Amino acid sequence: MKKITLFLGTALTLGALAVPAFSEEKKVGNNTITAIKGVQVGQKSDLQSMTGVTVIRFAGQGGIAAVDVEGTASGTRETDLLDPVNLVHRINALVLSGGSAWGLDAAAGVIRCLEEQGIGSPVGKNMVVPIVPAPVLFDLSAGSYHVRPTAEWGYETCITANSKAVASGNVGAGTGATVAREGGMGKATKGGIGSALRTLPDGGKIGALVAANAFGEIRNGRREIVAGVRRAEKGAWTPTLEFLPRRKDVRGFSGKNTTIGVIVTDVPLSKTQLSRVAQMAHGGMARVISHTMHDGETLFVVSTAQEEVTATSAEVNLIGAAAADVTAAAIEDAVKRAESHGGFVSATQWGGE
Repeated sequence: MKKITLFLGTALTLGALAVPAFSEEKKVGNNTITAIKGVQVGQKSDLQSMTGVTVIRFAGQGGIAAVDVEGTASGTRETDLLDPVNLVHRINALVLSGGSAWGLDAAAGVIRCLEEQGIGSPVGKNMVVPIVPAPVLFDLSAGSYHVRPTAEWGYETCITANSKAVASGNVGAGTGATVAREGGMGKATKGGIGSALRTLPDGGKIGALVAANAFGEIRNGRREIVAGVRRAEKGAWTPTLEFLPRRKDVRGFSGKNTTIGVIVTDVPLSKTQLSRVAQMAHGGMARVISHTMHDGETLFVVSTAQEEVTATSAEVNLIGAAAADVTAAAIEDAVKRAESHGGFVSATQWGGE
C-alpha cells in the first residue's frame, strides 16, 4: 500500500485551535461521494409532507463498512453486524431516511431491489442476502406526521440511484430536517442534507453525505453561527449556551434530534480501522454542531476498495482527520443549501450568508 499524504487546506487560527477553512472552498464539478468510483446515490423527496429517503449503493462485492453510534436515542438497522468482531465486513447499500422508526421500512425496499438484481452476500445456489444498514432521523414535527418513507420509496430510490453529483439541501433524508430547536420549532432553522469531497495528493478520495437535523446550532470553521435559534431581529441568532440556562425543561425535545451520514473513501482499510475512522469523524460533528444530550448521531464509514488492507496507524490518523474535515464541511453545506420551506426559514434567508 502506497503512503497516504493528506492536505487539509488552509487553516484559520482561533487561539491555539487550527480550523480548516471550509467556507472558503468552492464546489467545482462533482464534489460529492459519487465522484468515488463504484458509488451511486438516489434520493426521493416528499416536499409537501417534508420527509424523504437517500439510498447509497456500492458496486461489485460492496464496500467494507463500519459505524459509530454516539446518539442517546438513535434509530438504526443492522449496525451490530458492522462491529469489527463480527463476520460481515461488506455492505451493498446504505439507507438514510426520515420518518423516525417508521423510516426503517425503506431499507426493506432496497433489499428487494438488490435481490432482484442478484446483489448481496451469497448464502447458497442462486441465493443472496443484501446487506443494507440504515439510520433514521426524526422529522415528524415538520410537514405531515402521518407520511413516512416506505419500502416502496426505498425500492424506487434504489432503482433510480446513479453516479451524478448528489444534490444538497431540501432533498432525500434532509427534506424535513431542521436545526437549532432550543427556542421551539417556531424559531428553528431549516436543515437539510449536505456533501463534501476531498482528493488526497496521491489521488485517493474521501467524501461525506450528511443529513443535518440537530438540536443545537450549526457553526462554520470560524465558529460563527450559520444556522441557529432565530432572534426577533432578522439575521440575529441566540447561541445554545445563552439560551439553555433559561429553559427549565427540554424533555420535549428528547429523541427528536438526529444527524446521520456516511463517509466514503476509496482508500483500502481494515474493518477495525474503519471503525476508528468513524469515531474520529464525530470530531467533525463536534466542530460545527453545538452538542447537547438530546442530539442523536450515527456515522458510517465505507471503503470501496476491493481488498481489505491493514494500514499503518499514521495512515489511519490521516484518513480520520480527513473524515472529520469532510463531515464538518458536509453539515455546513447542508444548512447553507437548504431553502425555506414548510414554515421553516433557511439559514441563507435569515442570516444572509
